Amino acid sequence: MSVTYRDAGVDLDVAEEVAAALRTRIHTGLFGGFLPVPQLKAYDLPVLVSSIDGVGTKVHLATQLDRVEGLGQDIVHHCVNDIAVHGAEPLLFLDYLAFHRIEPSLVERIVTSIAAACEALGIRLAGGETAEMPLVYPEGRFDLAGAIVGAVDQARIVDGSAIRAGDVLLGLPSSGLHTNGYSLVQHLFYADEYDRYERALGTTLGEALLAPHHCYLPEIRCLLATETVHGLAHITGGGIEGNLGRIVPGGLAARIDVPEPPPLFRYLAASGIDETEMRAVFNMGIGMIAVCDPAVVKQIGCYPIIGRIEGGDSEGRSVIWA
Repeated sequence: MSVTYRDAGVDLDVAEEVAAALRTRIHTGLFGGFLPVPQLKAYDLPVLVSSIDGVGTKVHLATQLDRVEGLGQDIVHHCVNDIAVHGAEPLLFLDYLAFHRIEPSLVERIVTSIAAACEALGIRLAGGETAEMPLVYPEGRFDLAGAIVGAVDQARIVDGSAIRAGDVLLGLPSSGLHTNGYSLVQHLFYADEYDRYERALGTTLGEALLAPHHCYLPEIRCLLATETVHGLAHITGGGIEGNLGRIVPGGLAARIDVPEPPPLFRYLAASGIDETEMRAVFNMGIGMIAVCDPAVVKQIGCYPIIGRIEGGDSEGRSVIWA
C-alpha cells in the first residue's frame, strides 16, 4: 500500500493553489524576497531595525466571529509600531500563516488584508510562508505572525538614552485592546456573548474587541520632527509598566497618572478583573507613550500629559503609578 502526504493530512495540490495565488500578489516565486533600497543613499550611516511578532489569541476570536479581515492591520501595525518607536521607517514586511488545513478562501482574505495594510503605509510585502501542519494545530485553528525591516540613521536612533528628569509623558490613545490580553478576555466570556449589543460600548462586545491595532507611524513622524522626543514606548503585552520600563534609564522613574480608561476597559474590569491585573495585561487606553522635553507640549498640544520623569525611588522602580 502506498502512503501519500495527503494521508498524513497535508494536501500539496491545495498548497500549490495557494502558493500560485500568493506569487501573483507579490510578483515573485523565488525562494527569497527582493527589495531595492535606493533611499538608503540619503542616510549617513543607515541602521536596519527589525521586529517579529504575532497577534496572539485574537486570531481565535476573529475566526470564531468570522471577522479575520482586521488581522492584517493588527499584525502589520503591531510590527510597524515596534520599529517606529526607534525612529525607523518601515521598508518591507513578511507574513507567516500556519493552519491545521489550508483553506484557500481564508488565506486569500487574510493575505488581502495584510497587503492592504502594507499598501496603505507604503511598505513592500516582500514574501511570506503558508504552512499546513495538522499535527501542530487543531482542526479549524491557525496562527499568524509577521516580520518587518526598517531603517534609521544611526544618529537618529530613539532608544530612551536621552530621557532625563523633568521630561513629560504624552499618552497616545489606543483603538482598543490592540493585540494583547485576548486569552484573559476569552476566559471571561461565553461564545454567545460576543454578538450581544452593549449600550456602554455602543456596539457588540465582539466588534469592540476586534477593533484593529492602531498604527502610530504618522503620529511618531510628527513627534520626531519636533526633535524633542527622548523615548517612545509601544504599549503591548505587559501593559504600561512592562513596556515603558524598558526605556527609562537607570536612576530615573516615570511617575504616571493615566486618566480614566475608555468604556471597553471599564467593561472588562466590571466583568471580574481587578485593577492590578488590568494594568499588567492591558494598555488601559494608551497605546503609545512619548517621553519628551516639556517644550514639545507647546508645539504639539493634542496629546494629554500622563506623567513625568523624576529621580528614581529607593525601591528601584522604573514606573510608579500615582
